[in-house]
Amino acid sequence: MHLIGSIRFVCILPVKSILTDIFLYSSSLFMLTLFIPGVKISGGIPAFLIGGAALALMFLLLKPVLSIVMLPLNFITLGAFSFLINVIILYLLTLFITNISINAFEFNGFKYAGFIIPKFYVNKFFAFVAVSFFLSIIYTFLSWLTKR
Repeated sequence: MHLIGSIRFVCILPVKSILTDIFLYSSSLFMLTLFIPGVKISGGIPAFLIGGAALALMFLLLKPVLSIVMLPLNFITLGAFSFLINVIILYLLTLFITNISINAFEFNGFKYAGFIIPKFYVNKFFAFVAVSFFLSIIYTFLSWLTKR
C-alpha cells in the first residue's frame, strides 16, 4: 500500500511542476506585453496559456538539446552564448505560435534624479534579446514568489 502511494506521488509531482511552469510563463508573457511595446499577443487569455505551455515545453525539451549542441560555442564564449539559446527559443515560439510577435520598438527614454537614459530605437534582434532578458527576470521573480 505504501509503495503504491509513493509511486502516485512521484507521478503527480512532475505534472504539478509543468503546470506551475505553464502558469508562470503565461504570467510572464502577460507582464512582458505590459512593459515592452514590441511584444504583441493577440487572442486573449487562451493565447497567453498556449504561449506559456509552448514556452514551458520548449524550455523543458528543447533547451537541453540546444545546450548540448551549442556547447562548443558556449565554452568559447565563457557561457555568454547560453543567453542566446533563450533568444533562439523565443524566436521559435514566434514562428510556431502566430498570435505572439516580437517586433522592433522605440524606447522613449528615462529620467530619474539626474540619471538619464536617452530615447533610442531597438531593432528586431535586440528586441528578442531584451524580451529574453526580461522574460528571465520576470520568470525568476515569479518562481521565487511561488516557492514554499
